[in-house]
Amino acid sequence: MPVRSLGSSVLRWPSREEVEEALKAWLSRHPIPGLLAAGYFGSYARGEAGVGSDLDLLLLVAHSPLPPWKRPLGLSLEELPVPAEALVYTLEEWKGLPQRSPRPARVLREETRWLLPPP
Repeated sequence: MPVRSLGSSVLRWPSREEVEEALKAWLSRHPIPGLLAAGYFGSYARGEAGVGSDLDLLLLVAHSPLPPWKRPLGLSLEELPVPAEALVYTLEEWKGLPQRSPRPARVLREETRWLLPPP
């Protein structure tokens, strides 16, 4: 979360490098069954993050019996240094995304910084 300098009202939000290192550590502490790829997109990926920015995660898994909106519910995202949200796609859903949702697929393809690239 933001850090306040002593005697100052200025907040410093964690940098992309700090958040990325925290995300790598988080992924190692929380193995995700069937995880094939992990990355992030949005303001942190674009280098535009500032005070109040959240982290947008993209996780690809081999299979999931849960609907997409339920998949992130079991993730301990509150352990990350900034607020975070996650999109969790199966590999099949990821491959079909350009046909179902061309614009979001393009943004994800162009913006995502992969820590673990997709197969």
